[in-house]
Amino acid sequence: MKSTGIVRNVDELGRIVIPKEMRKRMDIANSDPVEIYVDGDKIILTKYQPSCIFCGATDGVTDFRGKKICAECIGVLKNS
Repeated sequence: MKSTGIVRNVDELGRIVIPKEMRKRMDIANSDPVEIYVDGDKIILTKYQPSCIFCGATDGVTDFRGKKICAECIGVLKNS
């Protein structure tokens, strides 16, 4: 993990501002969803990429009854 040297305070509502330079570098636009992970004592933020509930693929994912499924898994289910 690489340190950026950027330090931000948490406000009274628990919010942290992600600097514009970092959002630009990570291709995060206003109102883009961000996923939050915890790894031990670390909080990890990543740009949300919807993935297939069966295989984890991120390409060709569609929403089916609130679940994300890729085109390939849809084909497998149709042929089952």
